[in-house]
Amino acid sequence: MTLPLGGQEQWQDPAFLQAHETYLEAGRYSLPNALWNRPPGDIRTWQGLPYALLFLEWEARYPQEWTRHAKEWGTKQSRIRDVAVAGHSETVRAKLSDLVEIVVQRAYRCKDREYVRVARAVDSEDLRGRLETAARSDKPWAWRHAGYVLWLLDRPEVPNTIHVWRNWIAAEARG
Repeated sequence: MTLPLGGQEQWQDPAFLQAHETYLEAGRYSLPNALWNRPPGDIRTWQGLPYALLFLEWEARYPQEWTRHAKEWGTKQSRIRDVAVAGHSETVRAKLSDLVEIVVQRAYRCKDREYVRVARAVDSEDLRGRLETAARSDKPWAWRHAGYVLWLLDRPEVPNTIHVWRNWIAAEARG
């Protein structure tokens, strides 16, 4: 055979199937692929939770490198939503609070709004203190974003939508 296999034919070729399986197996041990197909169930007992936190921390602390090597906005959004549950261990709660603090202090990146879910799930005096410090920052994004998250923490019934964000910004501008 001198031509490459077509779409259907390649899935009949044993060598291709073996190479594909090897590729999938390798992906199970690397970021972000290892996070794509999380098994159903409680995230708090998932063995991949430390890797999900590492993936989110990588994006939060080193956004340029993350974008270059592991950019997966859907995976970021899914893992943020997954970890935004109550009942984590103190170690995980501390890591999640760190992530919220980092994210509110930087310019907005895709899917960062999802961190409001995390803030609500790990709400504590410590987190509120960090957010209040960021809200007093000289960085406009930090004080706006932290102030908005604090405002939402005080109003758990208010959804975190772009409409709510815009109304909050307009109200803040009016003083």
